Amino acid sequence: MNSKILVVDDEKLIVKGIKFSLEQEGWEVDAAYDGEEALNYVKNNKYDVMLLDVMLPKYDGLQVCQLVREFSNIPIIMLTAKGEDMDKIMGLEYGADDYVTKPFNILELKARIKAILRRSQHAEKVPNKKTIEVGELRLEVNSRRVFIKNQEMNLTAKEFDMLELFATHPGKVYSRDQLLDTIWGREYPGDVRTVDVHVRRLREKIEPNPGQPEYIYTKWGVGYYFKD
Repeated sequence: MNSKILVVDDEKLIVKGIKFSLEQEGWEVDAAYDGEEALNYVKNNKYDVMLLDVMLPKYDGLQVCQLVREFSNIPIIMLTAKGEDMDKIMGLEYGADDYVTKPFNILELKARIKAILRRSQHAEKVPNKKTIEVGELRLEVNSRRVFIKNQEMNLTAKEFDMLELFATHPGKVYSRDQLLDTIWGREYPGDVRTVDVHVRRLREKIEPNPGQPEYIYTKWGVGYYFKD
């Protein structure tokens, strides 16, 4: 089955160019031109990736991202014309998995999409379910699902990747640079603050008290590690 991608941008020429290029890969592409339309598409269809512009009418991209995260863990790549680091971090704060700054290289964008699709398809193909249980946390690795007290938590793709790495290597301390290289890749243009944002968001979702974590600990001056 071909992968299905939703492109959200109010600049129709940009959408037309992206749509044409992605369709050359054999992907099915839908387009939305404002935040409200984007939400309706996600609610009524199943997508493998969402490309979401920050500056949109009706609901801006950050609002859309936040609202989508209330009911879906679809991987979201933010498209932003702003280059300031804070704007990029804000996108991650609201639940985005990645970002690309305009003007972007379409080959880079397609590479980011392919990386997300590979992870998702690999998870679907593994027949046996591997489960990690620590306290009230249950991590179903191959189905990419996380439960606390049997209640499913809605993690983004990057949050799950990070939790899986920690949980499969308990007690191992990872520096921020190591996490950035492992989860995002060496070519990722962001910095280590991205890691801190994701750890904080992850703790907010899985820890009973994020201020006193039971699963993901901080090794001061070094990095983070999972309960041994």
